Amino acid sequence: MSDHDKDFDFEPVPGLPAELPQGETIVWQGRPDAMRLAREAFKINWILAYMLAIVVWRAGGAYATGGASLMLATAIPYLVLTVLGYGVVFALAFAQAKGSVYTITTARVIIKAGAALPVTYTIPFIRIATARLETRPGGTGTIAMELTDGARISYLTLWPHLRPGHARVTQPAFRCIPDAGAVARLLADQAQAKLNEPRVTKVAPATAAVAAE
Repeated sequence: MSDHDKDFDFEPVPGLPAELPQGETIVWQGRPDAMRLAREAFKINWILAYMLAIVVWRAGGAYATGGASLMLATAIPYLVLTVLGYGVVFALAFAQAKGSVYTITTARVIIKAGAALPVTYTIPFIRIATARLETRPGGTGTIAMELTDGARISYLTLWPHLRPGHARVTQPAFRCIPDAGAVARLLADQAQAKLNEPRVTKVAPATAAVAAE
């Protein structure tokens, strides 16, 4: 389990909307890395580059007409706005990362998304067709889950916890998590174990059939 339990004292189970059924346990919990989420989902580096380009453009124009003093007088306010803009975007990414919890249990994947208005998505392993891992230097990565036919989740309510570039058919994702490779292996092992677990289904009085879930 995660070491962030103290942050979720108002929840019946940390990161979950309700107690798990008897026999089901949590095997992993985690959150997105805030800086990586800011870079990949909120495009903070692109925003910074754009704002700095405006600073250079405005300062260059001021220098051409009024020299160094006018250049500084023009550039400083724009630099302040750039810093403030960068801070706002990072604060949004940090709040999203802090308010989100990813959970793997012995039966399902659970994504608690959102800061101000959290929403929880529960995805049984049987609803996951495939899972794809994309890693970055340092081990951080994203695990995207392609759902079986008929399973759909709203793009707007799920963002940014989804695979980029798949707006029409959304793929829920553990986005920008540390040690993504190990988490992907754990997810694969748990899903395989659950799908191979025999289940007894009653088909007639005093008769039972065993089926793989």
